[in-house]
Amino acid sequence: MSYTITRTDDIDACLALRRAVFIDEQNVPEDIEMDDLDDVAVHLLATDETGAPAGTARLLFAGETGKIGRVCVLKEHRGTGLGADLIRHSVEILKATDGLTRAKLGAQAHAVGFYEKLGFSVCGPEYMDAGIPHYDMDMPL
Repeated sequence: MSYTITRTDDIDACLALRRAVFIDEQNVPEDIEMDDLDDVAVHLLATDETGAPAGTARLLFAGETGKIGRVCVLKEHRGTGLGADLIRHSVEILKATDGLTRAKLGAQAHAVGFYEKLGFSVCGPEYMDAGIPHYDMDMPL
């Protein structure tokens, strides 16, 4: 299956994906998942060949750091390489953004190896976020 990843203003599609994965599947409380940062973020939307939403990511900017977050792929699209493509696309956007020198993300503990293969390194101790173990990871841009 092939996917298209684009910047989007269709925040509702991104929120629906995040609801399906984080709230419904992983039991993240809605008040933690849905925040006021969506209004200032760059949103990426991945669609499948039929145009249906399949995954999303959110980019935030703070000083010299670009933060990749809220990365999710619907269950039926996992294992296709879409998650890695979302991260690579996010990193390319961050590299093209003036003034950024570092990409950062908060990885669920089970996904650390996935992000390491994409060039990220753990840069802090394990912590809990929404009841799920995480590690901060970063990479130079």
